[in-house]
Amino acid sequence: MKVSMTLPTMAPGCDRAALLDWCRRIDAGRFESLAAGERVSFPNLEVGVALAAAAATTERVRIVSTLFVAPLHPAPLLAKRVASLDVLAGGRFTLGIGVGGREEDYRASGAPFARRHARLDSIVTEMRRIWAGEAVVAGTAPIGPAPLQPGGPPILVAASGAKPLARAARWADGVLGFDLGPDPAEVERGVRAAHAAWRDADRPAAPKCTTSFWFALGPDARERLDAYARRYLAVFGDAAARSLAGRCLAAGEGAVRAALRQLRDAGADECFLVPTTADVAELDRLQVLLG
Repeated sequence: MKVSMTLPTMAPGCDRAALLDWCRRIDAGRFESLAAGERVSFPNLEVGVALAAAAATTERVRIVSTLFVAPLHPAPLLAKRVASLDVLAGGRFTLGIGVGGREEDYRASGAPFARRHARLDSIVTEMRRIWAGEAVVAGTAPIGPAPLQPGGPPILVAASGAKPLARAARWADGVLGFDLGPDPAEVERGVRAAHAAWRDADRPAAPKCTTSFWFALGPDARERLDAYARRYLAVFGDAAARSLAGRCLAAGEGAVRAALRQLRDAGADECFLVPTTADVAELDRLQVLLG
């Protein structure tokens, strides 16, 4: 299983200096990829801006969006942003997309929440047309730049359940997962379901199955993990946030080691670790843990 790192863009204090320090250290470390995700009604750095900075300051790791909430964006603008990221990354970009789980981000963006799954399918189709050089409106020039990877970057989609996986199997290269615990049994079920969906769709290659989880190391690990989870999940209400935070188990070296071992055994191809602080000392602690 590949081990990858998420930037601390959702954590307090993730400013220019912190972001660049994390990018350079991740690139110099043993990680496969560097990632960041999207929220709107939250005090985080915008995902496209953060990943552009990462693409321009790294040379080795893949740059991954985990994820763009695609239905929040017009397909032509998202296609242009993704192609630009691939150019800045020198062909190292992987597009992670999904529909998200927070209606308030749709309201804040002025995007309809209804039929978001169907819109995701059509957005992917339109982006691939744009990356192939087709004009989206008759009489207009094609939208560039062209991505460096032929046909566009690989696409991973956040999908779980039979129906979303069946849709994803038609056009995605793999799946993005996230688990609070993490719960290895749940991750294994997801891996098996994704492989079954790809087989049912007669895809010649198996899906790439990724997962991720929040973690905390250091003397205040348990308290910090709880505080981060409650802050991030506050959109669902205080009671739900406290309950969900209690399911997060990856606090301390032993818990993180066990989680990575269990996810490897569950069949995950890649795991994105998500930090709960912008302090780069956390990355140093993780590097020591990983050896």
